[in-house]
Amino acid sequence: MSDVPAIRISDVSHAYASGSGRIDTLERVSLDVRRGELLCLIGPSGCGKSTLLNIIGGLVEPTTGFVEVDGARIDGPSPGRIAYVFQENTLFPWNTVLDNILVGLEFQGVPKAERGDRAREALATVGLSDFAGRYPHQLSGGMKQRASLARALSLGTDVLLMDEPFAALDEQTRMYLGEELSALLEETKKTIVLVTHSLSEAVFLSDRIVVMTARPAAIKSFIEVGEPHPRDPAFMASARYGETRNELYALLRVEVEKTIGGMVGAAARRERSKPGFAKP
Repeated sequence: MSDVPAIRISDVSHAYASGSGRIDTLERVSLDVRRGELLCLIGPSGCGKSTLLNIIGGLVEPTTGFVEVDGARIDGPSPGRIAYVFQENTLFPWNTVLDNILVGLEFQGVPKAERGDRAREALATVGLSDFAGRYPHQLSGGMKQRASLARALSLGTDVLLMDEPFAALDEQTRMYLGEELSALLEETKKTIVLVTHSLSEAVFLSDRIVVMTARPAAIKSFIEVGEPHPRDPAFMASARYGETRNELYALLRVEVEKTIGGMVGAAARRERSKPGFAKP
């Protein structure tokens, strides 16, 4: 099994129907995710990064191709193998932090006798042991995301999918949680796939960055970061960090220009199609 990648994405495409016709979001994406790495997906807004993450998690069915986790085909949600942290915290407001984690374990089918210990261990991992009895509205944004991360960790899966988990937080909190995530990766050796729009976050956290094209998204390039975990803020002052961030921006700039140019062009066409528009 050690020769089998943690995640294998094979020739995955995705499209959906809309009022204006077929929308292609992904185009023949193939990728192996190594065991124990943090792999980042980054690309222009709306290019299909989250769609690909949802296909890996079994929440969306690909139009063509398939995904395997530990060599087994994914054909729907697999809470026994894959945990998820979303951009917005998904805590139940009527439950305490501890009860939110217990509910996740119940959904996974963990025996009741084991749930308490696993939930408290996960809270300790993210530094929230003293807040187990609090309700979500009593937590800061960063603490809510740590609670969501604790719930994902409690499931004990080898694969963790993260869809812009720190996007709604202030920069200082994002950096702090990034440090915690880097340390967690070193400690647990989990395989993590992270979607982000932040160049700094991608370089600081990733072992490998997958740069995606404008929609329909395909893989444009891979960037190996080559810095061991856990990482601390000193890495952000290094020449390697700066060079990698500049390389990433140069690759993305072309794709962002395509996306923005396409949006501007579409807006202009809509304007010209309005009744009474006077052509020059």
